[in-house]
Amino acid sequence: MEQYLNRFLESLAAEKGYSDNTIAAYLNDLNQFADFLRQPRSRGPVSEPGQITTEMLNDYLGDMRGRGYASATLARKVAAIKSFFHFLNAQGLIPSNPAVGLESPKIEKRLPRILTLEEIERLLAAPSQAVGPKALRDRALLELLYATGMRVTEVVSLKLSDLDLDKGTITCRGKHDKQRLIPFSGETALVAVREYLLRSRPGLIKEPGEAALFLNHRGQKLTRQGLWLIIKAYAGAAGISAEVTPHTLRHSFAKHTLNKGEDMKRLQELLGHANLSTTLVYTQMETPSQ
Repeated sequence: MEQYLNRFLESLAAEKGYSDNTIAAYLNDLNQFADFLRQPRSRGPVSEPGQITTEMLNDYLGDMRGRGYASATLARKVAAIKSFFHFLNAQGLIPSNPAVGLESPKIEKRLPRILTLEEIERLLAAPSQAVGPKALRDRALLELLYATGMRVTEVVSLKLSDLDLDKGTITCRGKHDKQRLIPFSGETALVAVREYLLRSRPGLIKEPGEAALFLNHRGQKLTRQGLWLIIKAYAGAAGISAEVTPHTLRHSFAKHTLNKGEDMKRLQELLGHANLSTTLVYTQMETPSQ
């Protein structure tokens, strides 16, 4: 199965231009499916995709449901399987597509959660309770996330050359490597980033030629996982009981910016949404009470 999976993943990168993170998600889901097929059963282990039947696919999904996966996770796994077998069938690698008609669980669409302005203030102030290079870096990170609404991957991928502090703008590389110019919304984030560059980053850097803007304690580019853990820690320190992720700050930026009277089309550009319908969801959200 491995050779077929590799060909499929290569096609996602070459033909559809999917990001590394999206391809990694496909790989994880399909490897889990492949592990299921390797398990000894009365029909014997399956090694070739042409041996797979619709009944086997339904058995796999039943196994996943039994493990308590959420509907959204199951729907993602179904989508990965359907894409995989569609590719194999289109390439003539299997005689028929066993995933045709495979039902995906219904997903209840929930509006994203946003933080109140008071919660934002507490979260942004949390790094000030500590001292040292990492505290200054973390303050700049949180301020930048809320001031720009950037995605987690976009923030950790920033390079020094992407900043124009004189103009107060950032060149952001979004999905499918599309670039957009984002201004700092407010002086606070700009000051925090300047302070990080002056007083923190020189103490974190190990290689003088390192281009990444945000560095970890090893002097390397901060990872997505590292950023998630940083936000989780400060949310706890700020006394915010609900889960706070980088996307929580993105949603909060969007709603709060909309409340200030920003044009919907302009907000779409700032967020890097391909379709305006994605941005319109923020009009359906109520601002949480303080």
